[in-house]
Amino acid sequence: MSIQSKCAIATGDGKFIIDTVTIAEPKADEIIVKIKAAGLCHTDHDSLTWGKPIVIGHEGAGIVEQIGSAITDFKVGDKVILNWATPCMKCFQCQEGNQHICENNSPVTAGGNGFTPGHAHLEGTKWNDKPIERSFNIGTISEFTLVKESACVKFNGNLPMPSASIISCGVMTGYGSAVNTAKVTAGSSAVIIGTGGVGLNVIQGARISGASKIIAIDINEERLEMAKQFGATHTILADRNDKGLLQASEKVKTETEGRGADFAFECTAVPALGAAPLAMIRNAGTAVQVSGIEETISIDMNLFEWDKIYINPLYGKCRPQIDFPKLVSLYDKGDLMLDEMITRTYPIENLQQAFDDMLAGKNAKGVIVFE
Repeated sequence: MSIQSKCAIATGDGKFIIDTVTIAEPKADEIIVKIKAAGLCHTDHDSLTWGKPIVIGHEGAGIVEQIGSAITDFKVGDKVILNWATPCMKCFQCQEGNQHICENNSPVTAGGNGFTPGHAHLEGTKWNDKPIERSFNIGTISEFTLVKESACVKFNGNLPMPSASIISCGVMTGYGSAVNTAKVTAGSSAVIIGTGGVGLNVIQGARISGASKIIAIDINEERLEMAKQFGATHTILADRNDKGLLQASEKVKTETEGRGADFAFECTAVPALGAAPLAMIRNAGTAVQVSGIEETISIDMNLFEWDKIYINPLYGKCRPQIDFPKLVSLYDKGDLMLDEMITRTYPIENLQQAFDDMLAGKNAKGVIVFE
């Protein structure tokens, strides 16, 4: 039996509508998930301008509604977190342990914003009787979604669905950048530039890793107060006119015995700040460009002196079946703050307000919830 699902559809011209799609029965390796909550991030707003109709959303959690004939690891009623980087487990990168950059299925590394084999069969979701893609393979701002089995990770316990939904991207990207990519060490110092949803999770990753000095930098005093709640030990209120945050970098050096931090993370997505973490770290320190700037920028090569490492990771080097359960366990132990990160929830009908609040910087995380 097909399912009628209310969802948010980007029309490709910067706008979206709330409409209904028809979801077919799952193929052998596919699952229909009844979405309970969908986190919202800037990529979802970007998807409005991808030049084609697409079901919006790439963070989500819900309950298994139907399973394909070949599914053995999931059953109807299971609680699942959805993962957009659906690995094939067969390509070179998957075999290397880099499931987040799968060469066959990733909507980023294999297909841009297009259809890849990591997407459920295209005819399985139709809008106005025509197939429609789901953003990042999963399209979560929808009452139901049809996905590959590899997009689902089971979880148990008392984790609320809104909190589970934000693990899908924002939490994983921030936490993973600190823990999996930079491998922040106990007793080290870390600088986080930009304390939105991703930056707060870098702070959490650094705190959980045992960093002794965690310096948060932002132009918003309210965000810096929130950064303290999530683990920042020091804060620097940046000046909008501080080009490349070079003045802020001098304050960082003052806090780190004159040499700079061991680690620095750029989490603003502002191209002019792409090189800023290099100015914050000591010789032989590690700079991480978390936010995914994808345009040409100029970098003063003097900032690399000496022996500095600059990394541009994707999705916190996520291995979903390994990392998501770790994050749930950290939440259960009280180490990972998720509930506190959700500033506001919205029904799907208020998606425009949710976008407006996100773009205005009002929310750490906004979440769309379904009954």
